[in-house]
Amino acid sequence: MVEIDSLLHSGYHHPAQRPWQVERMLTKSTLMYPIFVTHEKDSMTPISSMPNQCRIGVNRLEEFVGPLVAKGLQSVMLFGVPDDFVKDAFGTAADDPNGPVIQATRLLKSRFPELLVACDVCLCEYTSHGHCGHLNPDNTIDNKASVRRLAEVAVNYAKAGADCVAPSDMMDGRMRAIKQGLIDAGISHRVSLMAYSAKFASVLYGPFRDAACSGAQFGDRSAYQLPPPSRGLARRAIERDVREGADMIMVKPAGFYMDIIRDAKDLAPNHPIAAYQVSGEYATIHHAAAAGVYELKPAVLESMTGFLRAGCNIVITYFTPELLDWLS
Repeated sequence: MVEIDSLLHSGYHHPAQRPWQVERMLTKSTLMYPIFVTHEKDSMTPISSMPNQCRIGVNRLEEFVGPLVAKGLQSVMLFGVPDDFVKDAFGTAADDPNGPVIQATRLLKSRFPELLVACDVCLCEYTSHGHCGHLNPDNTIDNKASVRRLAEVAVNYAKAGADCVAPSDMMDGRMRAIKQGLIDAGISHRVSLMAYSAKFASVLYGPFRDAACSGAQFGDRSAYQLPPPSRGLARRAIERDVREGADMIMVKPAGFYMDIIRDAKDLAPNHPIAAYQVSGEYATIHHAAAAGVYELKPAVLESMTGFLRAGCNIVITYFTPELLDWLS
């Protein structure tokens, strides 16, 4: 039997992934653009806390993404924004075939077959309580049930055409379960697994939760996202996810955690490392530039340089549209 960490094809099956295996200067292939896809199919709704970002309906997605592909966009990550009426305690709607993520995946792969489509895998947008998994009666996380459900969702995104699935929930053991699910479905060779390995319980997610309507209805996520001072836990999580079959390792947030990006590169030197410049980082840079603290373009480019210098190969950033212009 082949060991699960010996499976390599999924990490470079798509042409957009191959440059991620090489350390280099900032190029368009470095960038992955996060997109919020809403149930409202004709929507193009601005997000007040995230300048220049929108919740986009499936019917508007081609007109939005097409010009970016023409400028050199090679990869996107999709986040679903469902209507409140479909939310329940178990996140049942997460892999609804008529839901925003699966519909958007199918559309993008049909219209832009060379575009790498990654899907964030989590339940928080789809649960009535806003937490990232199933809950026990005392409102603590039921890790086993959560992992089982997350693996189902990930496999269904992959069956819909996703090139990459990226679980952001931070449940223990979900990487192995998803990898095994992809193997059992016969698609592990064409679907990569990006691990949100070092995802910290940060103050920098506020605008995202506004955009995705995914705030917790009680408590917080400190019991499963990493404590900000916990370098050791981050290192253990990175090593664990490598063992469990991850093709790529992510650090989130990025700017406050460049030491962890460097740790990730040292611990997983043969894996692409992704840095997620999260919504709070994006909004902060925008607002500071608007206040005259610095100019936007050099500040964004300097932040990119920092991530690459720390050791990452992939930058997930809402500045992707601007960067595609600046790198032309």
